[in-house]
Parts: sequence; structure tokens; C-alpha cells
Amino acid sequence: MLGVPFDGGTSYRPGARFGPQAVRVASKLLRPYHPGLDTEPFTVQQVADAGDVACTPFNIESAVEAIERTTRSLQERVDRIVAVGGDHTIALPLLRAHAGRHGPVALVHFDAHLDTWDTYFDAPITHGTPFRRAREEGLLLDDHSIHVGIRGSLYARDDLPEDEGMGFRTIASADLDSLGIAGVADAVVARVGSAPLYVSIDIDVLDPAHAPGTGTPEAGGLTSRELLGILGRMGGTNLVGADVVEVSPPYDHAEITSIAAAHVVYELLALFAKSHSARESASTRRAVEAARLSSTQEAL
Repeated sequence: MLGVPFDGGTSYRPGARFGPQAVRVASKLLRPYHPGLDTEPFTVQQVADAGDVACTPFNIESAVEAIERTTRSLQERVDRIVAVGGDHTIALPLLRAHAGRHGPVALVHFDAHLDTWDTYFDAPITHGTPFRRAREEGLLLDDHSIHVGIRGSLYARDDLPEDEGMGFRTIASADLDSLGIAGVADAVVARVGSAPLYVSIDIDVLDPAHAPGTGTPEAGGLTSRELLGILGRMGGTNLVGADVVEVSPPYDHAEITSIAAAHVVYELLALFAKSHSARESASTRRAVEAARLSSTQEAL
């Protein structure tokens, strides 16, 4: 787990720089066994807190460079990273680092907002633009990326068609009424296929009743149960990295938002654990088969 305490790309309510520490505090009641996925995330894999990226709060470009540099350095020593923000600006350097390691990735983006706008106040890199920049830089696989939870007003009539033209599919928050948790998860898994997958979760995908402490709240969002339920059904995907962003503790109360975010991180760690166990089982099967073949050849 890597903290990224940067919120210099926020366009409305600041405070997400305090998100990583709040999520750490809210994680204290998480327990070792995940019954839904039948796994022990802290036993089958080593999970470590890598601390926070040292990034300047005064310059977006310098901060983005520091986040990418730190992530690439950490990737030399670890299998996978869950980053905790920070605002959604941090997704761009994280995607740069992951695409550098895995090639272009499929993106599953949970958010109330598209985050594919061109600029905010003439700034090309902000929390509302990371996925347009990622698409322009070739970091994302064509036709394997999807937004989940989109809702609310937009800036222009062509925002959605323009987003679709960049290769994204959208499942709106209201679509859960007809598709249900299982239907949304099935659509996401089908969209991603076997491609290396990066999951980016803006906590404002949740309704403000479930996540009041965030920078750009929108009514009509998912419940925490729905978000956790969708994630829990994404086992079998090739999940290579993830982030959870936009937790703003100054606007939270009773730790509602940070508790939700901590459980989301735990769900991601459980998915990593299931994937790790599957790889270990496959490796064991290959070793047994190789030994059996070798014995057969020697007998012959």
C-alpha cells in the first residue's frame, strides 16, 4: 500500500492529501479472513505499508513526476501496488508506471465523473483529466476500459459521446437498478477479458450518504455494499494495480468515508490474494506435471 498525499489538482473541496493517513487509521478493525472470497489477504501474500510519496503540494507537474518515479522504484521490489490518494490526478502517473511495466492496461474506473475532460481552468493535468491524458499517451487498451457509477450534470451535451469516442464504455449509477450487482460485475469482467487490469476508484462513486468526506460529492450514487459486491465478483481478472482516491477527511464525520475506503482497499487486497493463490496452484501443477514427465522419460 502506497500513500499519495497530493490534492493540488482538486477543483472544488480540498483535503484529500490527508486521505492516506485517515484510511490507515480506519483500517484498524479489518480482520485477517475474508469469508466472501474465502481467502486470508495478509497470510497468502506479504502486505506492507510503503509509506507516503514525498511530493510537492505547490506544482502539479513536479508532483506527478515524483509519484511516477516513486511508483516505478517501488515496482522493482514488489509484485503489485494499491495506492491511496490524494485526488484523482495521481491516477495518471500511476498508470504511466503500470503501463511501463505491463504495457497498455484495461481500466475499470469507479467514479461519479468521467474524468476525461480536456482541461480545468486551462490546466491539462488535474483530477478531472487523467484518463484523457492516459488515452492520449497510449496507456490504455482500446475498447477494454469502462466507467462505473457515472451520474449527475455534465458540462456539455457532447461529453458522453466524446468519452465514448475515446474507447470508454459507461455504466451509469442508475443502471444498477436494472442490472444489479451481478449484472454490472459480469459486464465489467466481459469488457476487461484477460487483459492486464488497473482499477481506479474515486470514493465519490458512493452516494454522499456513504461517503460525505470527498471533494466533489454527487447525489444518487452507489452504496458501499454495491461497490464491494461488484469488486468481490471481479475475481479471475488479471488485476495488476489499483488506486483509491478522493477521501477528504476534513469533510468526513464519524469516519464514514475513510472506513468505506479502508474496506475497499481490503477488497482489492483480497482479490490480489485470490490471484496469488491461483498462480501458486498453477505453478505447483506445472511442477508436478514436469516431474511426472521427467520420471516417465527416465523409465522409458
